[in-house]
Amino acid sequence: MHNRQISAALWLYIFINGVNHFGDYATIYLYSFLKPKPNMATQELIKWGLIIGIPLFVLIFYKFILRVFFGVVIVPEDRIGLVTKKFVLFGNQQLPEGRIVATEGEAGYQAQTLPPGLYFAKWIWQYDITFQPFTIIATGQLGLILAKDGAELETGSILGRKVDCDSFQDAVAFLKNGGRKGRQTAIIAPGSYRINTFLFSVEMTDMTNIPDNAVGVVTTQEGKPLEEGQIAGKIIDGHNKFQDVDIFMNNGGYKGLQEQVILAGTYFLNPWFTRVEMVNMTEIAIGHVGVVISYVGNDGVDLSGIEFKHGNIVGRGSKGVWAEPLGPGKYPINPFIMKVELVPTTNLVLNWANARSESHQLDKHLSTITVRSKDGFPFNLDVSQIIHIPTTEAPKVIARFGNMNNLVSQVLEPTIGNYFRNSAQDSDVIAFLGTRKERQESARMHIGRVLDQYNVNGVDTLIGDIVPPESLMKTLTDRKIAEEQKVTYETEMKAQETRQTLEKETAIADIQKEIVKADQGVLIAERIADASVKKATGEANSVRLQSTAEADRLRLLANGDAEKIRVLAKANAEQIELLARANAEQITLTGNAEAEKILAIGKSNAESYKLSVEAMGGNNFTQLKVMEAIGTQNIKIMPDILIGGSGDGANGPISGLLGLKLLEEIAKKKETEQTN
Repeated sequence: MHNRQISAALWLYIFINGVNHFGDYATIYLYSFLKPKPNMATQELIKWGLIIGIPLFVLIFYKFILRVFFGVVIVPEDRIGLVTKKFVLFGNQQLPEGRIVATEGEAGYQAQTLPPGLYFAKWIWQYDITFQPFTIIATGQLGLILAKDGAELETGSILGRKVDCDSFQDAVAFLKNGGRKGRQTAIIAPGSYRINTFLFSVEMTDMTNIPDNAVGVVTTQEGKPLEEGQIAGKIIDGHNKFQDVDIFMNNGGYKGLQEQVILAGTYFLNPWFTRVEMVNMTEIAIGHVGVVISYVGNDGVDLSGIEFKHGNIVGRGSKGVWAEPLGPGKYPINPFIMKVELVPTTNLVLNWANARSESHQLDKHLSTITVRSKDGFPFNLDVSQIIHIPTTEAPKVIARFGNMNNLVSQVLEPTIGNYFRNSAQDSDVIAFLGTRKERQESARMHIGRVLDQYNVNGVDTLIGDIVPPESLMKTLTDRKIAEEQKVTYETEMKAQETRQTLEKETAIADIQKEIVKADQGVLIAERIADASVKKATGEANSVRLQSTAEADRLRLLANGDAEKIRVLAKANAEQIELLARANAEQITLTGNAEAEKILAIGKSNAESYKLSVEAMGGNNFTQLKVMEAIGTQNIKIMPDILIGGSGDGANGPISGLLGLKLLEEIAKKKETEQTN
C-alpha cells in the first residue's frame, strides 16, 4: 500500500511537471506567432490557460483520442466486442466459399470476440467494433442455438451435432471443430454467456415441466428410422431422459414415438428435438385390475394354454395381452403404445331396468326385458345379474372380448334376455307370478353354467319388478278385492251373530229383575183387587155411581193403552227382528209381563166398577165419571156454535154428540200425555 502511494505521488509529480513544461513550450511556440509580443501578464494567462485547457480537453475526449490516435478499444465489463474487419493489408483477404464468419483474420465478421478489457491497434479505419450485451438465460428457461455458419448438415439430419466450443462462447472452436450450420442439438442452461451473435442466434424457451400425476409422452424429431413393424422407438439408456440429445443419437436412438416416458419434474428438453405430450397417469382403483394390451415388443410365447383359442396371452414386455394384470395403483403408461382395460374383481351388479343403472355404467344400455306369456299377454320384467371375474381370469376375458362392454353386449345381454323370453312362453302370466322363486333359481343355475364357458362366475340372478298388462292386472285386483270383501262380510256376519247372542243373553239377564218385579206386581195387584172387591162390596151402596163412572173411564184408558202398547210392540218387534232376534224376545217377555199386570189391574178395576154401577146405577155412574173428567182435564164442553133440536135435552141427539166429543177429547189428551 505504501509503495502504491509513492508511485501515485511520483506519477502526479511527473504529470504536473510535464504539464508545466508543456505549457512553457506551448507558450513560447505561440508567442512566435504573436506580434507585437504580449506583456508578462498576458503571457502568464495564456500559459495557465494551456495548462488547464489541454488536460481538460484530453479528459473529455479521451475515448475519441485513444480510439483515433492510438487504436485503443475499451470493452465494458457487461459487454463483448463483436469485430468486423473492413480490409486486410497482408495475407488472406477473402473468406472461403460459403463462409460468412472469418477465423483466420480474413475481412468480414470475425469469429473471435473481444471480452471485457483494453485492446490496442484496433484502428478505427480498419476495424468496426460493436458492443454486444451478454446473452442471459433466465431461470426456468433454456437457450436454443441457431448457427448461421459452419459445415452443411448431414443428409437426413435436421440438427447440428454438439461440438466442443465452450457452450457456443468460442466461435472459432465451433467452426474449426466441425460445427454445422442450422439448429443445434446442444442447448445452453440458465446463466450469462458471451455469445457471438454474428454466428449464433439464441432463442429463449421455457423448460419442460411435467406436473404430478402426469406422464410425458415423447416424440423425437431426429434419430434412426423405426424398424419394420414397430410403432415406437425402443428404450435407449444414458441420455438422461432425452436431455442429452447427442448421447441418445450416438447410442442408436430412433426417430418418432418413444416407448420411454418421462415422469413428473422439470427437464432441459430441446423442443427442436423432442415433442412432449402430457397425459394423466393410469389409475387402477381398488376392486379392479388393469389388463395390459401392448402394441410394442417382441412376439412372446402364448401362455393361455391349448384350450383357449381366442388370442395369445403373453408375458410382461411382449406384444399382446399380458398374462399378469396390474393391481390397484397409479402407473406411468404410454397410452400410444399400451392400452389398459379395467376389469372389476369385486361382485358386479348389472340391471336390466329402465330406471336404474349402477355407477360403473356397464348397464347403461340395458333396459327392462319385455316377454310374452303362453296366453299371449306381453309383460315387462326387471332382472339383476351379479357376476364375478377372478383376477387370474381377467386377461382371458379381455383377450376374448376386448373390453367389459363387449362382454355385457355379446354374452350377458342376449343370454339373460333370451332365457326369460323362453321361460315366459312356457307359462301364463298368473302362473309366472306364482312361480317367481322357482324361476329365479332356475335362471341362476342356467346363466351360471353359460357364464362359466366365458371365464366369468355367475353369482346370482334376481328377478325384480314383474309388470303384467294393465287390463289383466285390473282383473286380478278386482278378483282379489272381491275375495277379501267376501271374507270381510263373512267375518262381519259371524261378529253380528256373536253380538246377537250376547245381546240376547244380556237382555235376558237384564229383564229377569223386571220379570220378578212384574210377578210381584201381579200378586200385589191381585191382593189389592181382592181387598178392593171386598171394600167395594162393603161400600157398594154408597159409591155405586162413582164406581160405574170410574169403570168406564178405566175401560177407555185400558183400551187406549192396550192399543198403543200393541202398535208400539209391533213396530219395535219388526225393528228388533231386523237387527237381532234377542231384542224381540226381550220385548216379548216385557210385553207379556206388562199385559198380565194391566190385566190384573183391569180385572180389579172392572170388578170395582161393576160394584159401583150396581150400587149407583149405570147412568148415575156414567154422569159421575164424565163430570170428574170434565173437571180434572179442563175439557171444553160448550162448542162455539150450538146446534139445537126438539125433544128431551137429556136424551136427544145433542147429548149423544156431547158424549162423543168428550170421549174424543179424553182420548187425544191421553195420547198427547203419553207421547210427551
